[in-house]
Amino acid sequence: MKSLPLPRLAGVALLALFIPLAAHAEALNPPVKVRYEEVVRSILYVPKYVALSQGYFKDAGLDVSMKTSQGTDKGMTALLSGSADIVLIGPEASIYVQNSESPVKPKIFAGLTATDGFFLLARKPIEKFDWSMLKGKDVIGFRPGSNPIVFLETALRKHGLDPQKDVKLLNNIGIPARAGAWMAGQGEYGIFLEPEAGELVRNGKGYIVASVGHEVGQVDYTVFTATDKYIRDNPKVIQAWTDVVARAEKYVKDTPAATLTPQIMTFFPGMDQGAVTEAIERYKQYQIWKTSPLVTAEAMAKLQDMLVASAVMKETARVKYEDVVVADFAKKVP
Repeated sequence: MKSLPLPRLAGVALLALFIPLAAHAEALNPPVKVRYEEVVRSILYVPKYVALSQGYFKDAGLDVSMKTSQGTDKGMTALLSGSADIVLIGPEASIYVQNSESPVKPKIFAGLTATDGFFLLARKPIEKFDWSMLKGKDVIGFRPGSNPIVFLETALRKHGLDPQKDVKLLNNIGIPARAGAWMAGQGEYGIFLEPEAGELVRNGKGYIVASVGHEVGQVDYTVFTATDKYIRDNPKVIQAWTDVVARAEKYVKDTPAATLTPQIMTFFPGMDQGAVTEAIERYKQYQIWKTSPLVTAEAMAKLQDMLVASAVMKETARVKYEDVVVADFAKKVP
């Protein structure tokens, strides 16, 4: 597929700003307040920040307040406790809760990232990296059972490494402390999201050697989730939110990184614009963002395969697609 010439690409990006929300373009009136929590603050979620900064949510009649959970587990807790209406978290959490005794059941209704956005960093530049180099090494991972560690373990197994025997995964470091732990000398390798990954590289403290998501392939990584009751009670809100996500995903796909950067800088105060542009370009290179909010049955089946392989879920605990995903809203997107 040929890439668009730059003038035409710019035109497409400009047009995307003004595309109405078609069949669902009529804004909710009066505007509806939505309490929203993101799993972490990361350039991985550019489409969402664009939607906030460029007024997409306001166009749809959604008055959004945002908090940062600092972890899928904390985001799910906020959702189940009723302190958040919609959360952006890993889809694995909805599977876990579906298998629990919780009377409140979460439902995924739209996807944002097509795969894992973590990069594997080494302490020294490696001209020809091979995953076998991780054998016997300490690797900064993530919370056990979370998507980041499940995706990393999947990548390790793909390259013939047993995550439990061949590497030492450091999974007990809190999210805010991960970069500091690396700087203090923990781990010979580690996985990091943008902007942390890029900052470590620019400071000469790390070198990107692989993309975890690229190794695993297209499996939904972060998804918009609400309780089944909230979705039943607020279908117009969920449809409006899903339409906004679709609009933002299309715009980000068609828009150069340098154009997107100033639109999200308010969410990353103090960061260098050039560094943010580089991070966006890296994610575009690996096609990290979805081009449609639909979370498919195939993707959820593959995720459950990964959860079983990582021994965080039993084979008998697999859940039905329709028990954790409501696809109706994404399918109605123009």
